[in-house]
Amino acid sequence: MNFECVKDCSKCCIEREYYPTIKFGKVGVLILPEEKEKIESYAKNHNLKITILPRIGISHEKSDGPTTIIAYQLMGKESNGNTCPFLDTESIERSPHGGYICKIYQNRPLACKAYPVIESSSPIVLDSKCKFCENCGSTATNVNQEVRSLVKIKNKMITNAPFVWRYATGIGDESNKNEITTGWFLEI
Repeated sequence: MNFECVKDCSKCCIEREYYPTIKFGKVGVLILPEEKEKIESYAKNHNLKITILPRIGISHEKSDGPTTIIAYQLMGKESNGNTCPFLDTESIERSPHGGYICKIYQNRPLACKAYPVIESSSPIVLDSKCKFCENCGSTATNVNQEVRSLVKIKNKMITNAPFVWRYATGIGDESNKNEITTGWFLEI
């Protein structure tokens, strides 16, 4: 079955999830270091306020935090971390499938280009929270471009650093505020 966005859907640009646990808060869209400046420039050109936080860091020596950040994350514009700031929820203009339009679709981050592919192994794994995957199953035959994007991201994440750090965003739903933390945590 060929993957295509479900009519009127923008779910992937709106809903953010806690990862790997509620403690770490909601994650934003993964931004590679070489994409960060471009995303900031696009936001400035669109007069948008954005928040980019670190996501994954590494260090070669034991320390209190990473010495190099290998991935950032673009946070949602709502206080609970939802809704990409580049998603145009205010205009009446719509994408070809009827959902909200992305203000930077042609220049969107590699992580957005990879979606809904979340694992490029065989068989390919699609995000079960995607409306297409919920409604039509998890097999798609036309996701080669998405797989290539995910492989590029995975290749950038390869490191020989012995210490890998994950950043807790401190962002989430009000009902979970007492469980959510902020700052760097060493992956074990």
